Amino acid sequence: MASAPSITQNPDIRYLGKLLGDVIRAYGGETLFRRTEYIRASSVDRHRGVASADAIDSGLGALSLDETLQFVRGFMLFSMLANLAEDRQGVATEPGADVAHALERLKAEGIESGKVLDLLGHALVAPVLTAHPTEVRRKSMIDHRNRIAELMKLKDAGARETPEGDLIDEAIYRQIALLWQTRTLRRERLYVADEVETALAYLRDTFLPVLPALYARWERALGHRPKSFLRPGSWIGGDRDGNPFVTADSLSLAITRSAETVIAWYLDALHMLGAELSISTELADATPEVTALADASRDTAPSRQDEPYRRAITGIYARLSATHVALTGKQPPRPAALAAQPYDGPDALCADLKALAHGLAAGGHGALSSGGALGRLIRAVGTFGFHLATLDMRQNSAVHERVVAELLRVAGVEADYAALGEEARVALLRRELTTPRPLSSPHFAYSEETAGELAIVRAAAEAHRRFGRDCIQNYIVSMTQDVSDLLEVHILLKEAGLYRPGDTPQADIMAVPLFETIGDLENAPGVMARWFSDPGVAAIARARGHQEVMIGYSDSNKDGGYLTSTWSLDRASRALAPVFAEAGVAMQLFHGRGGAVGRGGGSSFAAILAQPRGTVHGRIRITEQGEVIAAKYGTRESAAANLEAMASATLLASLAPEAIAEKDRQRFGAAMDTLSADAFRAYRGLVYETDGFRAFFRQMTPIAEIATLKIGSRPSSRKKTDAIEDLRAIPWVFSWAQARVMLPGWYGVGQALTGFNDQGLLREMAQSWPFLTATLANMEMVLAKSDMAIAAQYAGLVADRDAADAIFGRIREGWQRAHDGLLAATGEARLLEKNPALDQSIRLRLPYIEPLNLLQIELLKRHRAGEGDPRIAEGIQLSINAIATALRNSG
Repeated sequence: MASAPSITQNPDIRYLGKLLGDVIRAYGGETLFRRTEYIRASSVDRHRGVASADAIDSGLGALSLDETLQFVRGFMLFSMLANLAEDRQGVATEPGADVAHALERLKAEGIESGKVLDLLGHALVAPVLTAHPTEVRRKSMIDHRNRIAELMKLKDAGARETPEGDLIDEAIYRQIALLWQTRTLRRERLYVADEVETALAYLRDTFLPVLPALYARWERALGHRPKSFLRPGSWIGGDRDGNPFVTADSLSLAITRSAETVIAWYLDALHMLGAELSISTELADATPEVTALADASRDTAPSRQDEPYRRAITGIYARLSATHVALTGKQPPRPAALAAQPYDGPDALCADLKALAHGLAAGGHGALSSGGALGRLIRAVGTFGFHLATLDMRQNSAVHERVVAELLRVAGVEADYAALGEEARVALLRRELTTPRPLSSPHFAYSEETAGELAIVRAAAEAHRRFGRDCIQNYIVSMTQDVSDLLEVHILLKEAGLYRPGDTPQADIMAVPLFETIGDLENAPGVMARWFSDPGVAAIARARGHQEVMIGYSDSNKDGGYLTSTWSLDRASRALAPVFAEAGVAMQLFHGRGGAVGRGGGSSFAAILAQPRGTVHGRIRITEQGEVIAAKYGTRESAAANLEAMASATLLASLAPEAIAEKDRQRFGAAMDTLSADAFRAYRGLVYETDGFRAFFRQMTPIAEIATLKIGSRPSSRKKTDAIEDLRAIPWVFSWAQARVMLPGWYGVGQALTGFNDQGLLREMAQSWPFLTATLANMEMVLAKSDMAIAAQYAGLVADRDAADAIFGRIREGWQRAHDGLLAATGEARLLEKNPALDQSIRLRLPYIEPLNLLQIELLKRHRAGEGDPRIAEGIQLSINAIATALRNSG
């Protein structure tokens, strides 16, 4: 195997690493600094091959428990600063992942701007924030990290001092010192309200300022003002699947706090705009519309009588302040001085702002109206409305079945709904949906579950009444298996007036199927064909203009392994397209991706480009989960790069010609069927058909210890069992990452690749088919981050040594076959040979991860042996935090 080139260290990493060392010396003491430096240098030497691993003392044995905790924190902070340095240098930025390049590429393909504008007229690109618990860092840690990023930007610009007069280097040092002295771990579990506030911080601090700036850039590139086609969404406060803490109150809180946040932001923007628009009628004319707004404001201050724009803004501010009170029940942070009527919706606010813009355009060739603060505010209101981000509702189909069964039984309609077959269920539900009669009655007492589900749809109806329909548009049904699962949602919506029967029925919220397992993905086209066969359903979908289908990456991976999951998602997407075409309904796919490759992670740009042609058409939604949110949207620069990549990839996936000919796609697809079947058998054979595998997994990995981390409001398992089927995909993937196995991201693929009988075809597919190119690129990253030597030491934690040796032997052999098969297919001599930036990034941090793994193994041994020192449990939790930070996309 070819040797890897030497590592050229990022200068920012050297700079920040030196400051961290100075902080450790100053606050931890010279002894801790010297021991930490010895461990670091020893690990680096081992990885560089300076001497054999056995000949170098790791230095870990000399650490006391207190020093262990401090050492782990130090290495975690180094990884956090290294991540920051790489983000600043654009290590994760992909060439050509911007709208300007996409337009150039489309033009070269003969696709003119008119087609692009037509597409954007009905497009929707939506990153959807979720509270899935893979972000191990406290928000305080992330905030300090972001302050360092801002200070580094000042340093880049040549500044020696901050605007407040502090020396830049000293200010950065202080932030690192604050990080060193900030508690890393959460002591209390997160509540849904905490998760809501965390999401709002990202929406307020990055999405609100970044998206209007991006739209201004895109408008220049297009030569035309596009509609707001990229808009954020959220699950936080509406995702009840497996989370008993999400209630009607949670939903109301999430929507109300979103309104508070966005309207307060608009008020601040108006306040600054009022200071800027000092135009006097003594020097410029005002249009009748601006004059009317100024007069309606009742602003009689003598100092502003010749300044109609300022007086108009006073009136707009007063109305928006009144809107804040009307929608949230609270005064804004800076209340208006004058009383006014609230706006009845964001469109009315936009109309007033546009009147100001049209007034500014009336003179001086429109220089004052093009862009600027007013243009950004108009774009923000058009993008975020009064709801900030569209909130999705989500619940498991099994819950709906129980609730609808109880409603039907209590109403005397059907004594045993659960005993009915699918056809009988559908017939009964369709009959119920033709009548406006509700099933529920205030005179009956319902179970806690049914009462809760009724309360939440009624809370959604109240949210629509107060905030408009844009605040909640989708109701996602987890584990959808047939049409009755979706019709049950319509029954619940009808109870709150959100579904209304009639000759042309109406549904204010869309029932969205989520197909998650391999079997469900295979059945998805048939389910949707039966769904559209209902005339009422088809009429609702056509009136709406589209129907969404969500496809799940995490559970399909846990069910069938990486390759089969990825291929099943592709096949399901492609097979759904003709079903939608036959129904005359536009298809909108919602991709439930996680951070780790085993949960659909990896480059969003490459993932969207690899979607089957005919499945995007300008409309796509993608979940952003856990640590991915901070990585992508923690700073305005990273947010702009990632949002731009999503927009440009959507344009290309929608309009660019298919990368391969149809006959080649059919050849490749047939080969993938074989590869997927072989990978599926290998994966299922290990995970679900091997005696003792469940115990092996739970003893080898820190799955039990991960459950003690306070990183989310949702339980880690769907049921109170230790079955892998009931374990959520997040802890499944997260625990394998901690043990450096990364099994969900590659197992089974090696057996399929090396056993394939046409290696020439495999090489052709890997190098010319975007689907397989992206699939293997993601797997390559996972293989580079895994380490079978370290994993073997985790396997040493398993009590049954014979089972451990046998099972881990299969895992190690599977890794080697995945490694060899990938290199053979890609033509590389070593992993990441064609991605030097990522190669450098991973190899730079491996020496810092290995000591953390070794310490974690030792602490796990002591903890499981019954040692009760609380520092041992704290050390395990710190090591989990540190390893996750170093690996980045591990959850």
